[in-house]
Order: sequence, then structure tokens, then C-alpha cells
Amino acid sequence: MKDESLKFQNDVNIFVFGTRGIPDVQGGVEKHCEELYTAMPENFHITLFRRKSFINNNISNQCKQIRFIDLISTKVKGFESFFHSLLATLYCIFYRPDIVHVHNIGPGIFIPLLKFFRLKVVLTYHSPNYEHKKWNWFARLILRIGEKFALSGADAVIFVNKEQLQKFSKKIQQKSFYIPNGIRLLELSEQTDYLKKYDLIPQKYILTVGRITPEKGFDYLIDAYQSLPDKTYQLVIAGGIDHKTSYSKSLCEKARKQSGIVMTGFVKGEELRQLYSHAKLFVLPSYNEGFSLVLLEAMSYKLNVLVSNIPATKRVKLPVDSYFQVGNEDDLSQKLHQKLADPDSLVDYDLSTYRWENIAEQTAAIYQQLENNH
Repeated sequence: MKDESLKFQNDVNIFVFGTRGIPDVQGGVEKHCEELYTAMPENFHITLFRRKSFINNNISNQCKQIRFIDLISTKVKGFESFFHSLLATLYCIFYRPDIVHVHNIGPGIFIPLLKFFRLKVVLTYHSPNYEHKKWNWFARLILRIGEKFALSGADAVIFVNKEQLQKFSKKIQQKSFYIPNGIRLLELSEQTDYLKKYDLIPQKYILTVGRITPEKGFDYLIDAYQSLPDKTYQLVIAGGIDHKTSYSKSLCEKARKQSGIVMTGFVKGEELRQLYSHAKLFVLPSYNEGFSLVLLEAMSYKLNVLVSNIPATKRVKLPVDSYFQVGNEDDLSQKLHQKLADPDSLVDYDLSTYRWENIAEQTAAIYQQLENNH
């Protein structure tokens, strides 16, 4: 994408949907969009559709360079994304931006409609959502249909995971690009006031971050933690609940019944910085990930990490002792014990590949190429 013909000269209007909103809305796609679009070159004018029920209007001024269109929305699981994407699609058809950028395969079900009205479309494929345990068979079917429509209809496809890209046909690969997620490097926080709220002691707790959903694997992490012989470490689960489900209720109940477990809810900003800065170990027990932003965040804080051996985490090429068998409580417990016994708390990782400025430039080049070729 270094072709001199792709200099960013002309203004390009980009409409974006497939995210609940930004800034400071929980979720990997939400964090991706917040970092990506605030780093875009100035001649790319971003209009981002948000879901009103997830937005705090008091924080919108954090993204002054982005125009927001806030649409009525629902938090009904399975219908929320479909309804919002339909409304956003109708807006795109009426206002006709230069390019529509759709995030993820569920919202991608509307790409054929966008193409029928001769709009240029970029799709970012974050993950095969139909593999997530939270969806029933009907929702998984719709997501698979959305994947087929999205991939075949989009003019260009961005994959954050190279292994996912390689699963598809040559025809799809010919219009696809691999651009991983990124990370913004921050200084370690010296503050501990948020830790004191939960009686946490620096270097005496294990941290995991993510939404409370089945695919994150927090249930067997709790079980593995409870079997540790060393009870001096606490377990912190930092993540909110978007939809109250039987899983989220049972997980919260399990955590309440066990000693040493802290559930903070959704955390952001300085409070999250403190949790990362003072943890002894970061654990990612996920069954499925597209490309884990929270793992990159933990690595940016130089944390020792322990992750499930799924394809998404193997992309990062961590040391062998940083992986455990996904879903295997005994293996996780054994590896936790080994990691906690390691006197080295900080690890230097090479994160040069994952700079948001470079990722924004690569994405902008795709936009410009699409404009130049049509």
C-alpha cells in the first residue's frame, strides 16, 4: 500500500456502521473503531452511526473530527444489530457517501442492498460471530448468511486475522487485505486509588478483561483460580454485561460464592490503566477471538500473559509457556501456578506492527484505491 498513486489528496466521505458507538463503549469492534477513525488522515471525513441506548452524550466531544448520527435502538439481543444496521443502510442509500465501511458479518447482510444502489463498500471481518456460544442456531444461520452476502458483495474486505482470510476462496482473497488490530502505548499508572476501592494490592492479583459472555471463558477461569494452592492472589474480572442472560447470572453468582474474586463491571480510562499497570498476570481464556485488543493492551503494559491456544492468540507468537489448552481447566490451573511463581513481572514485547497510525494509513489507502479505481 505504498504506491505513490495513492497519495491522499481529495476529500472522501466515509459512512460507518456495525459498531454500537464510540467513544468509551465496551467491545472490541467499538475500541477498534474509536482508535482507527480518530487516527485517520484529515481529508477522510468520517460519519459514524451509533446506537442511542449505548451512548453517553457527555463524552461525544472526545471525537470532534468524527460526525455522529445517533439512531434509535434497542438492547434486545439478536435484534439490536439488525435493526440499527437496516436504519444505517437506508441513511447511506439516501445520502450516498463516497464509501460505506461496514464492520462485521452480521451488519454485512445489508451489503447487497448497498451495492444494488451502486455504493462502494468496505467490510472489516472481525470474527466469525456464528462460532460464539451466546447465539442460538437461528442467529448462527443468519450470521452465516450475512457472512456470505458480505464477503461476496463488498468491494474490499479487511481481515484483522490472517488465518480467517486464508479460509476463503481465491476470489475473496484477491480483494482482501490483512490489517491487524492495533494498540496505543500508554505510560504505566502510578496511581492506586481505584485498586483501593476493591482492596487490591499491586502485584497481588490476576487480571482478565472482556464482556461477560460465554465465549470469553470466565467460568472455567474461576474454577481454575479456585484450585490454586496459593490463595494470596485475587482474580479481577473487568467487564460489563450488555444483556442479562442465564450465563451472566450464573457467572456472577459463582463469583460471589468464591473468595478472592472481584468483578468490577465495565472499566475504562484511568481506572483500567491502574488495573493493567499493577497486575501480576493477565489471562485471556477465550474460546473465540477475532484479534484480541485486550491482549495487545496487556502486552503494551508489559504484563506477563497467559492465553488460550486459539488461532487469534497464536498470531501474536508468544512464548510456549504463555499458552494453555483452550477450555482445559486443569491445564489453565497448572499454568497459572507456574506463571505466578515467576519473579519477573514485566516483559518487553515487540509491538511495532500494531501502531494505530500505520493501521489508519493502510485503511485510508484502501479507501483511496477504491476511489481511484471506480
